[in-house]
Amino acid sequence: MEDFKKRSGVEQNDKEIIYSQAIKAGKRIYYIDVKRNRKDELFLAITESKKIVSGEGEDVQVNYEKHKIFLYKEDFEKFSDALNKSIAFIKNQQNDEENADAEAVQAEENKPLDSEIKIDIDF
Repeated sequence: MEDFKKRSGVEQNDKEIIYSQAIKAGKRIYYIDVKRNRKDELFLAITESKKIVSGEGEDVQVNYEKHKIFLYKEDFEKFSDALNKSIAFIKNQQNDEENADAEAVQAEENKPLDSEIKIDIDF
C-alpha cells in the first residue's frame, strides 16, 4: 500500500499539518495549513475544495474537486503584498461603482421639474 501511495503521488500529509484554518464559503471550503517539509522548514498549503454534485435521485454522486497552492517562506512577503493590493483594488473598484450609482441616483432626484405646466382645454 505504501508503494502505491508513493507511485500515485498520494501521501498522508495530515500528520504533517502543524496549524490549520478552514474558511467555509458556499460550496467551497478553503484550507490554510501550515506544514513542515523534509528539511524541517515550515510552508503554507492553501487548498480550495469544491463540492460537485452530479446525477439525480438515487444516482446522485458527490465528489470534491481540490486545487492546492504551496507557498514557501521566501515568497510570503511578495504573495502577501500582491494579495493585499488585489483586494484593495477590488474594494476601490466596487466603491467607485457604488459612488457612481449613488451620484446617478442623486442627480436624478435633484433633477429640476418643469416649473411651467401647460393645460390646453377646449369647451
